[in-house]
Amino acid sequence: MVGIVLVTHCNLGKALIEAAHFISGNLKNIKAVSITDESPEALRRAITKAIQEVDEGRGVLILTDMFGGTPSNLSFSFLEPGEIEVVTGVNLPMFLSAINRQDDDLKTLARYVKKKAITSIVQGSEELG
Repeated sequence: MVGIVLVTHCNLGKALIEAAHFISGNLKNIKAVSITDESPEALRRAITKAIQEVDEGRGVLILTDMFGGTPSNLSFSFLEPGEIEVVTGVNLPMFLSAINRQDDDLKTLARYVKKKAITSIVQGSEELG
């Protein structure tokens, strides 16, 4: 099972976990790291700890909230092909799709959740108009 770490500003990751738990029930191998005003070193330690806690040997997918922000910039330093992947722009449909496909291999899962996030964004007037 691929582990999942949400690295987000403030408590967004924790809120996504709470919403996913409400929708899907029990979640496994998932942690959130909240980026606050802690030092970069403390934040890196928190991300490292979360990765270690969810890693079962099949890889870890890090989902961040915003490309170019501190959560993504810190997370990119953990990139390791085949072992740790980072996908930015996390939203609830992306996160739910990741949870439902944790048995995929890491590369397949990362590609799938990226696609799912993009297709989950809809402009109402285009869809309903």
